[in-house]
Amino acid sequence: MINLEIPVNTESASKWQSLTAKLKQWVVLEKMYNPFGFIVFTIISGIFSCLIVSKGFPFGVLLIGGLIGPVFLVALATKPTFALICYLTLSNTIMFLLLSGVNFPLGTVMDGIILLLTINFYVQQKQKKRWDLVSGPMSITILTWIVYNILEVGNPVAASRLAWVYTIRTCGIVAISFFMFIYNVRTKAFMKKIISLWLFFCFVAAWYAFKQEFFGFNQNEEAYLHSSPLITQLLFIAGHWRKFSIYSDPVTFAYNMVAAAVFCIGRLTGPVTPRKKFWLLFLMFSCLFNMFFSGTRGAFPLVPVALVLYAIIKFSKKILIFSVFAAIFIVGLIFLPTSNQNILRFQSAFRPNEDASYKVRKYNQSRIKPYIWTHPMGGGLGSTGEWGKKYSPGTYLADFPPDSGYVRTTVETGFIGLTIFVIMVFTILKTGIVNYYKIVDPELKSICLGATFVIFTFNIGNFPQEAIVQFPSNVHFYIAAALIVLTKRIDDQQNQLIHEQIIS
Repeated sequence: MINLEIPVNTESASKWQSLTAKLKQWVVLEKMYNPFGFIVFTIISGIFSCLIVSKGFPFGVLLIGGLIGPVFLVALATKPTFALICYLTLSNTIMFLLLSGVNFPLGTVMDGIILLLTINFYVQQKQKKRWDLVSGPMSITILTWIVYNILEVGNPVAASRLAWVYTIRTCGIVAISFFMFIYNVRTKAFMKKIISLWLFFCFVAAWYAFKQEFFGFNQNEEAYLHSSPLITQLLFIAGHWRKFSIYSDPVTFAYNMVAAAVFCIGRLTGPVTPRKKFWLLFLMFSCLFNMFFSGTRGAFPLVPVALVLYAIIKFSKKILIFSVFAAIFIVGLIFLPTSNQNILRFQSAFRPNEDASYKVRKYNQSRIKPYIWTHPMGGGLGSTGEWGKKYSPGTYLADFPPDSGYVRTTVETGFIGLTIFVIMVFTILKTGIVNYYKIVDPELKSICLGATFVIFTFNIGNFPQEAIVQFPSNVHFYIAAALIVLTKRIDDQQNQLIHEQIIS
């Protein structure tokens, strides 16, 4: 019989097995932390450097994005806590990045994060239904507001559907973040991380405004300030530039400073270490001091108004004395003789009848009333202001300056939309006050109080200005609403755990 066996080179096979074993050790076990890894990464970096030099910087950005993009996308889709942190970070930096020349659809990225969080929510619900985490009166009213904004696409008198597409992102889609926060924030530790990140960006914004005031604007900011006569007219007043820090405009900057300051006031009512108390006070005074650089008069009365609510909710002799001294200080500042433009604008906020712009606003609001009563669904999202001028020029509402969040809501969504919005805000505030009295944990109690102050100040600020339409104000509004729910839920879980331990 013929032998058909093929001879095998055992020496080369053993060499191949040895090489495979070494590669497994270098790559898998040692994770490239060895001379082999150094050589490989040196070669790769050299190739990338040559490609970037020959193809240009944009190619390098695309190359790096192509490498980390898929990993980042998977992390966003599978790690909701990571997605929430990215969403909060981007909402606070988006305007600064756009103004710095980043030519990328960052707003679409934020919409994508909300979409991924929503998909992840339904996937988790398929595995284990937890509708109790997203139920309650606040959830019902916020969901009603979202649905109504979506239905506005069919508004029969709307002049532009494209304006709806751009406007729904900042008033409807952003509201979905409330549900994402109350569903995915499950622990006290992670909730405090979200709060710390929010306050960190407020601290950065406060001191960046300090830099703008005393050291000037950077090149991109200077180009923006002189890009349009309208921008110059709005931001250059009495020989002084209004500051906007890392945000889109001075109003957004001022309102976020007030929100951070009143949250710190609420947080200081709870148990805090001396070190944390120092940082809370430092952040509060930093925000209030640098807020003056914005020249936003509508923001100045908000802190005194928040203190009034504070005195009502937490009435005591100590609070009464503090309120009296605070009132004396504010009254003194109102009547203080000065030539400082920042203080003069602060003083004018408490004398609205002497202000020409206030009289113009009153006239505009009176002349739009007949339109409001004859259009129960309003003129459609984005029918006024800049979007109105851009997408429906020549219409009656395109040239109407709302100058107020409530006026804009009424004009664009009608008295039906205004009713839904007012009920939503009332429900959030009522829930915040009720939860404050019910929560047992002093720390969670103070967080709930601070979040209620934030909602209250944004709500009051929405009368003279548009307080809840720009990033990150709209995101911070719904984070504060979520904190009101989360503090009560976490407190209930802690009390239940203590009760079970006592029984056992």
